Amino acid sequence: MKSLFLSTFFSLLIAPISSLLATPNDAHVTTNTNNHNGDDDEWGANLEDHPDPNDEHYDGMIYVGKHDDNGRRLGFDVDNGFRYIFGTSFDDSHKEIEENDLLHHPLRPVHDIPEHEREQALKQRRHKTLTAATAEGKIVPKPFGYVEEHPLDGGAVPPKVVHVDPFFLDETPVTNKDFGKFVRATYYETEAEKYGWSFVLETMVDPSTRSDNDLNHEADPDAEHWVAVAGAYWRQPEGPKSSYKYRENHPVVHVSHRDAAEYCKWVGKRLPGEREWEAAARAGHYGPSNRTLFAWGDADDDWELASKHANLWGPGVFPTENNAMDGFRATSPVKNYPPNALGFYDMTGNVWEWQRGGKHKARIVRGGSFVDSLDGSFNHAATLGARSTVHGTTTTANIGFRCAKAPKRRTEYHYVYHDEELHGQLAVEDQFGRRDTLPIQGWEDQHSWDNEDEEELDDEPMINMQRQERKKKKVVKKRELFSNEL
Repeated sequence: MKSLFLSTFFSLLIAPISSLLATPNDAHVTTNTNNHNGDDDEWGANLEDHPDPNDEHYDGMIYVGKHDDNGRRLGFDVDNGFRYIFGTSFDDSHKEIEENDLLHHPLRPVHDIPEHEREQALKQRRHKTLTAATAEGKIVPKPFGYVEEHPLDGGAVPPKVVHVDPFFLDETPVTNKDFGKFVRATYYETEAEKYGWSFVLETMVDPSTRSDNDLNHEADPDAEHWVAVAGAYWRQPEGPKSSYKYRENHPVVHVSHRDAAEYCKWVGKRLPGEREWEAAARAGHYGPSNRTLFAWGDADDDWELASKHANLWGPGVFPTENNAMDGFRATSPVKNYPPNALGFYDMTGNVWEWQRGGKHKARIVRGGSFVDSLDGSFNHAATLGARSTVHGTTTTANIGFRCAKAPKRRTEYHYVYHDEELHGQLAVEDQFGRRDTLPIQGWEDQHSWDNEDEEELDDEPMINMQRQERKKKKVVKKRELFSNEL
């Protein structure tokens, strides 16, 4: 009886204690269960929830991405990007591509590829297959960034299926008014101002500005009708006797690729990738069943219809005849023509627009401008696939830009080793690009020793382990630039 009483007493005494000891573990499990996923990445850093794209709005920008049946934006917990046929509209091979690739061989988004396979997958996507043959008959790889262009609109051929992540894009090109705010706030000097001249269409130059001291209106070797005019820049689009006044709502021109990128950075945005840009320009015309030649349809010879949708040259002879059928001989206000199905203005005509990516000597511009035609009989055909490349420092009266922005994503972390423990020295670079290395104090004590030290360490294994231990630190994982943004 006494033993039964003692056993009962001790069981009652131990039960609350054991329950208290179990509480932290149970609470920890509950916390992980309530978390978004409770998973850690390969470095052991906790993953946070993705922000809801529906909570993100920016004035003057439009969201391009997948929506559910109720019209709400899909979150990053699913594949909320979209796929479409990217490339020129002049090539009918997109129908075969649709059948063979889009339907039967779904394209894996880059972010679904395991990290250890990602670099190889990106390499294969960049370089594609080895199809270029030399005179000796050998197959050689195409250079990085090589794009085959259609002779009429300069668009990429053959068309191919691409995947694009969601993004925000300005509904209009950046205007003179917007760019003026940037210049006044930062005292920014454009490259046209630094060089002292820019390219203007020869028929729009005031004859009284011609003199022996203004570069003699030297023509662009790649565009004979564009001449260099001293003093032409964004405030003086045609030269010293012109002004942007009364054109505040026209697209800003005479801006280089760097000028455009600096403005986008100032407003917290970036230049769009051309795949993003074309996705916005096609506005849902993504497959063979609804893919059209122009933003307004397939009427390729109807100038009257085109004049109601885009600022182009018109049926007159270029560069001398422009009857301003669309109401303007040069640039037009950014909201003068109706928007496309997604709400974007001037995706065709008015001004070419700088794109992200490309090479410095061959930066990409998209969309055509006011000097282009419908059928490519002069300059480019202003189709949805219209594309060209120019030097990054080029400034002309028909190139502008608009900005893009990626939706917010969760912050991901990982652990890295300290650089000084990896390399043992610190590299310092001076203004001339010369790199000098400085030894890190104490590093030799941890990682370098002579034979005598080795014998001592053998006798003291714990000290040896401590000296070889490498410290880690938790840092924000830099988001990779996916190829579908270019």
